[in-house]
Amino acid sequence: MMTPTPSHTPSQTAAPLRRTRPPKRKTRITIYLDDEVLNEFRTLSERCGTGYQTLINAALRTRLAAAGIEPSLL
Repeated sequence: MMTPTPSHTPSQTAAPLRRTRPPKRKTRITIYLDDEVLNEFRTLSERCGTGYQTLINAALRTRLAAAGIEPSLL
């Protein structure tokens, strides 16, 4: 005697979950920096293992915070 195979109705089958993108928080720009400044950030990047663009962003945030810029603007 054969066992019947279970049938799945659409309500029983889980749809794959779609990942939603996090809100966009960064914007691609073009910026000109002094070669010496960029080289220092790249050297620091190699030493600490963090990307140089991330380090530049952190330095700018630190400078804005020291200048007393409102946190809502950061």
